[in-house]
Amino acid sequence: MSWARNGDCEIWYETFGDASDPALLMVNGLGSQSINYQDAWCEMFAAEGLFVVRYDNRDVGLSSSFAGAPVGELGNAYTIGDMAADGIAVLDALGIERAHVMGLSMGGMIAQTMAIEHPDRLLTMTSVMSSTGEPEYGQSTPRAFELLTAPPATDRESYVRGWITGLREWGSPEFFDEDRLRADAERAFERSFRPDGTGRQFLAIRASAEGRAAKLRDVTVPTLVMHGSADTLITPSGGERTAELIPGARFVLIEGMGHDYPPQLWRRWVDEVVGFIRS
Repeated sequence: MSWARNGDCEIWYETFGDASDPALLMVNGLGSQSINYQDAWCEMFAAEGLFVVRYDNRDVGLSSSFAGAPVGELGNAYTIGDMAADGIAVLDALGIERAHVMGLSMGGMIAQTMAIEHPDRLLTMTSVMSSTGEPEYGQSTPRAFELLTAPPATDRESYVRGWITGLREWGSPEFFDEDRLRADAERAFERSFRPDGTGRQFLAIRASAEGRAAKLRDVTVPTLVMHGSADTLITPSGGERTAELIPGARFVLIEGMGHDYPPQLWRRWVDEVVGFIRS
């Protein structure tokens, strides 16, 4: 466990596997800590010959907080481009020249931005359950958006309740497991609780959406796009449009998957990503 630095921002990261293997940098979604890429899942990728790197985005987990930074009408604390540079800083700290990058949800937007702004550092890019930033693609259902933008949690009980309620709405229906989700939420809360950071990340997403779609048309990094058919938070058209814009991108729709990654789908996910990398 170590920290990388991008300017004044410190980024916490952790690795799995053999450092001599090709690197897989795993990028998290909105308000999501690196531990959501659970150890057993990371070890599955490592067993396939990848050096797995997971890290906390800025403003979440153990990475730097931007509490007190200007937001809203006063400006944005940071952009998705800044968050992409954080991931590159992690590669720099590890001495990794080029890596495979996989991002989920907001992490997919960060991975796309890496492919746009830092293409020389990427071997491949995998964008999962994400979108291009165009308002007509991948929009949440009304109920999912209502839950996403509800007042933030204030304590452990409201945090756990919000986690479970959200995943009941946008998670994979077949694999909904309240006991598992409660345990995940409690572990995340105990590690770090920063609801204000999630708000600043949300503003970064909104501020950085305009113009990304046009730039995706010029991406040269080999790209895999995956999406779940049951995703109501970012509906499948977000992934379909991403694959449509990026030249040569491969699109995989996973039937029954929502906006989550339950253990029952890890094997399918690993096989898709590793198969793409090897191809």
